[in-house]
Amino acid sequence: MTRNRLGEETSPYLLQHKDNPVHWRAWGQDALDEAKATGKPILLSVGYAACHWCHVMAHESFEDDSIAALMNELYIPIKVDREERPDIDAIYQHALSLLGQQGGWPLTMFLTPDAQPFWGGTYFPPQSRWGRPGFSEVLRGVAQTYRTDGAKINGNVGVLARGLARLSQPASAGPVDVAVLDQIAQRFVGAIDRVNGGLGGAPKFPNCPMLEMLWRAYRRSSNLDCRNAVLLTLERISQGGIYDHVGGGYSRYSTDEVWLAPHFEKMLYDNAQLLDLLVWAWQDTGIILFKERIEETIAWLKREMLAEGGGFAAALDADSEHEEGKFYVWSEAEIDQLLGPSAPAFKLAYDVTPGGNWEGKTILNRSSRPDRGSDIEEKALSASRELLLAARAERIRPDRDDKVLADWNGLMIHALARAATVFDRSEWLDLAIESWRFILGAMQTEDGRLLHSYRKGRDHPGTLDDHAAMALAGVSLFEATGDAAYLDQARRWMDVLETHFADAAGGYFFAAADTKTLIVRIKAARDSAVPSGNGVALAVLARLYGLTGDGVYLDRAERLIAAFSGELERDYFSLPAYLNGIDLLANLLQIVIVGDRDGADTIELVRAVRGLSLPSAVLSVISPAGVLPLGHPAAGRPQLEGKATAYICRGRTCSLPMKNTGDLIRQLH
Repeated sequence: MTRNRLGEETSPYLLQHKDNPVHWRAWGQDALDEAKATGKPILLSVGYAACHWCHVMAHESFEDDSIAALMNELYIPIKVDREERPDIDAIYQHALSLLGQQGGWPLTMFLTPDAQPFWGGTYFPPQSRWGRPGFSEVLRGVAQTYRTDGAKINGNVGVLARGLARLSQPASAGPVDVAVLDQIAQRFVGAIDRVNGGLGGAPKFPNCPMLEMLWRAYRRSSNLDCRNAVLLTLERISQGGIYDHVGGGYSRYSTDEVWLAPHFEKMLYDNAQLLDLLVWAWQDTGIILFKERIEETIAWLKREMLAEGGGFAAALDADSEHEEGKFYVWSEAEIDQLLGPSAPAFKLAYDVTPGGNWEGKTILNRSSRPDRGSDIEEKALSASRELLLAARAERIRPDRDDKVLADWNGLMIHALARAATVFDRSEWLDLAIESWRFILGAMQTEDGRLLHSYRKGRDHPGTLDDHAAMALAGVSLFEATGDAAYLDQARRWMDVLETHFADAAGGYFFAAADTKTLIVRIKAARDSAVPSGNGVALAVLARLYGLTGDGVYLDRAERLIAAFSGELERDYFSLPAYLNGIDLLANLLQIVIVGDRDGADTIELVRAVRGLSLPSAVLSVISPAGVLPLGHPAAGRPQLEGKATAYICRGRTCSLPMKNTGDLIRQLH
């Protein structure tokens, strides 16, 4: 095969590389068969459309004729979109970590013709610099070693193969003592930057599952250090340059320790997780900043992230016109021209200076002046931001990766459903339901399984993450609407996991048993850019148990916990989503309100519940004629005196009935 075949694909990332002089193939049986037929090693390159350093390596190396010629001569080059095929990315990211290197994108791995990894890295410059070897040098050196030192290659292959095999066999140590959660939370708190929030120095990622774990520790044991660490981080992120103060939405991470300079890509999954945390923080504090960021981020989602036909698009690129951040940054002269007499106050608030704060330009932020002004001042700043948004709309936009991913959409549907109920915003709920309906209609197979990725009719096999995240979305939509169809669908997807993904020892493999062209099936609870599928599945099982009382979900949850419990001694740092699921199950709070869902007294009780930050609560609203499942501890509990009546249950024990919102709030506190 002597040409680039990526023009036949639909992935925006793969299409970015269709004109490279590299003879790229997409991952598949044909490409793997060609490698075996030629005996050439495989050069695997993994990235995603919004990735800044992926663009850098593409421009420096993949568009260079001499480097491309080396790649074509010495290797079978295969390009993978990590968002489209997370199952492939997960395997080779793990392989890189086994080599003692930090993972990330672009991922550059060298494989034998049968797809076994033997060496790799991430970004390589075209020539040696920054202590990194030049890519041409790497290409020649690896090919030479592959040809002449079979023993070394085979040794590496064997070590990595054994390491990857262990990823399917996590350590089990039985149940987890809930006291362990507090100990781990204290260790995380000790690692928090007490000035800027977040973990450690540069670069900084929000790390939402870790922040959720700290919030749960606060709610579980009134640990104010945990609470303050989360609030500080959310405040610093929300006032920093990582947040788009003109258009809304958060970038993936900051390149510095003060949350000023991101790589500007905006990912659906980050914004979903941050929305969830911001809702909890707002419920607990009433801080107006959190409410504003929720509203602005959802406005951005609706304005810029709706995919054609339905669902939410995956991401916005970091670059436009081949320049990082060009769409988002400003000069002082632009601000003066656009805002006129309003410019001085705006520049003071948003750190606009003659020399800029980043590469001669300004990333708008309020980090140095985070305090709110008067209502009149804030209204004027809002009007200025609207003017800038209108002006920015005339710029050349970054590319949008408009494929729809089931797992990322599931996380966003869940976040929207919760935000909609807390703020009583029916239009947000409609946005979530629209995405749900698209995925059910376009991304579910005849046998009830989900597809992972969808764009222009091309799809890819669903993963553990897809089914778990969409089941989570279904549970949240059920709690928001009371429509049992959402709950029933969530239960069906969890049954799909049992049929196609489950391990008899407990927990779930990332890929289904019938997924093709994978060298190993990973079963792990480690978080990556998104919370681990097993962590999300554990949360869903706990919530289903709380809502239905069905012991089968408790059994599955306990086996899942036991399947990974031994991993806590190895690496608790990467397991927050799993630990959050343990907390949810251990501290499950089942709130039942018996009453007409549209009745004023029922609405009043529901609002009382929604006004509190209760991360381990599930809510059922049952009509007076309705029936809870027999296994539910509140089954058969009556309505009193014809008025909406609330019950709070822990384990098999329920409270006395409550008709008064004050009594309910006091009991929940």
